[in-house]
Amino acid sequence: MRPAATLAARLGLEVRDLDLVEQALVHSSYLHEHPDRTVAHNERLEFLGDAVITLVISEALFTRHPTDDEGTLSARRAAIVSTVGLARLAGRIELGDLLLLGEGESQRGGRRRPTLLASSLEALAGALYLDLGYAATRDWLIGIATPEIEADLPMGTLKSAKSRLQEYTQQRSGKRPVYRIVAASGPDHDKLFRIEVLVDDIVIGVGEGPSRRIAETGAAAAGLESILGDGTEP
Repeated sequence: MRPAATLAARLGLEVRDLDLVEQALVHSSYLHEHPDRTVAHNERLEFLGDAVITLVISEALFTRHPTDDEGTLSARRAAIVSTVGLARLAGRIELGDLLLLGEGESQRGGRRRPTLLASSLEALAGALYLDLGYAATRDWLIGIATPEIEADLPMGTLKSAKSRLQEYTQQRSGKRPVYRIVAASGPDHDKLFRIEVLVDDIVIGVGEGPSRRIAETGAAAAGLESILGDGTEP
């Protein structure tokens, strides 16, 4: 069965254009290695899906949290549509298993990389929007993001992982976390950074990503989890 057909069955959606949905699963590394098997990668669909997801989540949060001000709604949305948040949703539907990746990307753990999972979910949202329309795509997205949309989390947990880690360490020791590049590999258009975060010269977390900012955020999230157990404020 084609990956797109498997995904459609998994999601319970009556997809009409399997070629379009399959394009959402094609990473640029796969197209580079197999130009005869597909005509396009998923980056254009990612661009569209980013806007679709932002609108759907904004609308859902606006309805679900009628007493929140703009700042709180923005923080809630940012937590859901962040790289880590979208990767969590992608994991919920096991999207990584069906991605079409180049051999090198696959061997580097691309199926589990948060940035790749997040961008692929955006591409999928874009494809479903074009194929099924806004209403069906909205209902599907709300369905997989319901726990995050419904959650009444305190503002402290909605801040970025780097902000939360810095606040935590400064409150307890007066020191800031230090981020250190361990490795930077790959060509300029497909860099992969690996960064450690240290507190009192002790490594507490490691993160990877296509930019220093994303890798540092991942390291901070891993550091919070190692310190607090679940990455939330005590």
